Amino acid sequence: MGIWAAALCAMPAAAAAGPLDLYVERTAMTAADARCGLFGEELRAALDAGRLQARNAAVRAGADPEAIARADRQAVAAATRSACDSDSLRSAADHVRAAFDGFSQTRRITYPGERADWRADRTAGGEQHRWRLAQDAAFDGGRMVFGLAGRDGRPVLLALASFADGRTPYAARLAVRDADRAGRPYLGLGARADLSGRLPPPAARRTFAAEARSRAGLDLMPETMTSGWAFRFPAEAAATLAELDPREAVAVEFLFSDGTPVRRAYVEVGDFAAGRAFLRMAAR
Repeated sequence: MGIWAAALCAMPAAAAAGPLDLYVERTAMTAADARCGLFGEELRAALDAGRLQARNAAVRAGADPEAIARADRQAVAAATRSACDSDSLRSAADHVRAAFDGFSQTRRITYPGERADWRADRTAGGEQHRWRLAQDAAFDGGRMVFGLAGRDGRPVLLALASFADGRTPYAARLAVRDADRAGRPYLGLGARADLSGRLPPPAARRTFAAEARSRAGLDLMPETMTSGWAFRFPAEAAATLAELDPREAVAVEFLFSDGTPVRRAYVEVGDFAAGRAFLRMAAR
C-alpha cells in the first residue's frame, strides 16, 4: 500500500508493521495534514500521539538518531510528492478518520515503560484538579507522584512528594539531560540499568527550578499519602521532557534548609510525549 498504508491509522499501535515504518507513515500523514488541512484539531492530536509512540517504540527497538532523521526526511518527501486532491491521500485520510472513531472514545490509557508506567486521563473533571498524566516513584525516605495535573484545559507539570520523617523541603528542581552538552542519552550500563544510571553526569545536566510550592491538596494526593508537598515546574520543563529519549531518566531533587541531604526521585521518560499529545484530544 506504500507510505499511505492503512496500518498507520491503528491507534495506539499496529502489529502489521515495524515501529520505524509506523513512524514514517504517521509522520508522512502529519506532514500531509499540515500542508493540506486534512483533519480537525482532535484528530490531529490523536495522530500526533500515535506518531510519538511509534517514534519511541523505534528508539526502544534500537533505531539510532540517524535512522530517525532519515525517516523524517522520507516522510516529508512522501507527503510533498502527493497532491492534496489525490485519490491515495484521500483514501489514507479516510482510514485515519475511521480508526479515530474508536480511538476517540478512549478516556484513559496506560503507557508501559521498562521500569515505570505513565497513566493518562483525559476525562472531563470540571472544577476538580486531577492527575492527567502521572508516574509514581519511590525514593529513600519518601514517595512521589510526578506528571501533568490540573483542571480541564492545560495541565501543569507537578511533583507531589511525601516524606516519611516529616521534613519539609523549601525548594525542588528537575534535573534533565542537556541536549546541547550531551547529544545522546546516557544509559549507564544499558537500557535496563537502574534509573539513577540513566541520568548524565552533573556537567551534562540542565535543571529547572520549581516555580511554586504548596501543601498538597486532597484532590491530587493518592490514598496512600496522608500529607505532602506539591511543586510546580515551568512549561519549558515539560516541553524539554517531551524531547528526551524514552529510555532515559530525569530526577526531581528536593532541597532542605535544615542540613538534610538532597533527596532524589527518578522518573523514566518513557512515553511522556505520547501521553502529553493524548491529553490534547478534547474530551467529548
